[in-house]
Amino acid sequence: MKRLALLLCAGLLAICIILPSVAGARPAASVKFSIIREENPNMAENRLVLPYAFPSESMGTTVGVGGFAKGYLQDQLIFAGSVFASVDDAKGVVGGFWDYLLPFSKRLYFSAYGAISYLPRNRAYTEVPRFSSDFDSTVAGSNGSDKDDYIEDDGTDNWYGLKLEYVLPIGSMKNEHRGRYKLKNGILQSGATGGDKWNPLETGVSVLLLGQSGRYQDFRTDAVTYSGDSYPFEIGYLYNNTDFATNPSYGSLQYLAYSRSFNKGNTGEWDFLEFEASKFFNLGASRFSRQRVVALNFWTGSSLSWNETIDENGDVVTENKPPYLDGARLGGWYRMKGFPNNRFNDRSVIYGAAEYRYTLDWNPVAGVNWLRWLHLDWFQLVPFVEAGRVAPDYDLGELFSDLKLNGGIGVRALTAGAVVRFDTAFSEEGTNFWVMFQQSF
Repeated sequence: MKRLALLLCAGLLAICIILPSVAGARPAASVKFSIIREENPNMAENRLVLPYAFPSESMGTTVGVGGFAKGYLQDQLIFAGSVFASVDDAKGVVGGFWDYLLPFSKRLYFSAYGAISYLPRNRAYTEVPRFSSDFDSTVAGSNGSDKDDYIEDDGTDNWYGLKLEYVLPIGSMKNEHRGRYKLKNGILQSGATGGDKWNPLETGVSVLLLGQSGRYQDFRTDAVTYSGDSYPFEIGYLYNNTDFATNPSYGSLQYLAYSRSFNKGNTGEWDFLEFEASKFFNLGASRFSRQRVVALNFWTGSSLSWNETIDENGDVVTENKPPYLDGARLGGWYRMKGFPNNRFNDRSVIYGAAEYRYTLDWNPVAGVNWLRWLHLDWFQLVPFVEAGRVAPDYDLGELFSDLKLNGGIGVRALTAGAVVRFDTAFSEEGTNFWVMFQQSF
């Protein structure tokens, strides 16, 4: 059992290094912080380099090497990167840095990251042109669409992200620009940045975001050649009133954002307005657990620019809409994990999730000297359920009808102050496995 846990731990760390942080969920803005572990209080720098191998539906059996480093130059600064290749000719490189405090400012952070890759089986749940699901509920990607209605072929998948984040001098950050969490066995002992009182002026962390990202995918099938390109700007406001941003045990967070793409691409200029909220309840420790937390999440959004026209064939076609990989979409790493990535996409969306995060008191890695460099503090068992729906209009009656459902269980670990998760999710369309950094919300 101990050997299995060790292999799982190493595998999770290795695989998640190559997965893009542009996976399509969680607030783009975040709390800035450093972590002090009681087990090694004088160590501010963490680094890891590992080879890895895993099977993938889009890439085949893949091998590569990845690594990350945190705490160099600045306590909160992270560098990460990876190169990979597969037996099916997939290949790529991904990397970047996160949370660099600009030298001319005490509160302004900059991040830049991206990837260049070629995949033998690129998949898009979309149509060219995209018809309106308000008139045909079976169009590809809509809530009533068939699971096998998609475009798939070889092609490139390139993306990048740039963002500036300003930590407002209010609440817990009135006299600071980042949090300083002190942990013992992975549980917060002091330095909580949020509290029971909801008031941005007195507690919690407020962050303003200005971001710009780009995503390009192309598909060259016998029937159609399609390029999915998107280069939106995003402005947002995050209020994180939780105790520990990495693994909250109580408190709440809210995120409001507006995205706008000015390049016409294949879908015209488009925008997207979204709101997300999470709430956390601490149930305390128990005989076999260090911590038990009930976590709830809600997300909704809609495209204001969405426009419908009638083409020469009399079909209702949508214009100025987010592409299938942006805007109101469900399925993948974070939201509706029981479905393929970006399985559902339309004008509007609603989504909810509940997780029970059970942090085990037992840590099989704790007594293994040669694995101390992992700084692995705990394992967590997380049963979860999710519900969501996309729709052609923002109509609550429609959005709350015919909801898609899925559930599953996750195994998560806190290593070097970061959460790594392996989630297995089940839905009416099958079973999916996801490996990623960070909690799902």
